[in-house]
Amino acid sequence: MHHDDDRAAALEALGAQIVVGDVGDFNTARAALEGVRRAYFTYPLAESLLAATTTFAAAGKQAGVESIVNMSQMTARPDHASPAARGHWLAERVLDWSGIGVTHIRPPYFLENLLTIANPATIRTEGKIYLPYGQGRHAPIAGEDLARVAVGILTNPAPHHGKTYAATGPMALSMAEQADTIGRVLDRPIQYVDIPVENWAQALSQGGFPPLLVEHLSRVAETHKHGEQDIVTDVVEVIGGSPPKTLEAFVEENRGAFEPTTP
Repeated sequence: MHHDDDRAAALEALGAQIVVGDVGDFNTARAALEGVRRAYFTYPLAESLLAATTTFAAAGKQAGVESIVNMSQMTARPDHASPAARGHWLAERVLDWSGIGVTHIRPPYFLENLLTIANPATIRTEGKIYLPYGQGRHAPIAGEDLARVAVGILTNPAPHHGKTYAATGPMALSMAEQADTIGRVLDRPIQYVDIPVENWAQALSQGGFPPLLVEHLSRVAETHKHGEQDIVTDVVEVIGGSPPKTLEAFVEENRGAFEPTTP
């Protein structure tokens, strides 16, 4: 971890051994991987993705790591309009070339995005979701479901080496359909408002999102309209061990984030 903070303390309480440092620093990564045979690699959307991936792969190879699960993204491909998506595709190739047994997981949008980039404040105050996703569909996945897939692979990695899995939620829905579903759970009307991607990008920038992330989200939103993420798989159930969380269950669990604030 970058910092020895409350998050580190929570993980330590669960039995994790905490190493503080930068995964982009070879010495730190090498020390953290000493004695490790199976590893999970995930990295934020940042310019340093390729450097960090290369460092992790080199450190893992030297440390004798045998299996890596890499969290990529469904949009990873060499010709994507998003530089970050192209970077994820290249990061996959770096890990493939490392000689370590690697499995890539490519999720679509997360259910947790409803708590962040979808701005739950507008659901609370206006009963509206403003996004530039058009009528494109995706099957949003919960972070914990993706974690179960990673654990399922790491506990028995050999059959998964060299494979790439699209791990999704249980049902592909347009944002209008998601708004209707959220409304049914909250028992009040929720409306999806499709907005121009340029307006959304400006709002994200004003909200403090870094330029690379703004560009990525904007380009992915454009390709989403054309069905790029309209995929449903059984990866979560087959590898993770139980069915993926539904949108209804996620909204119910996080009802407080979407309900109007009581005066």
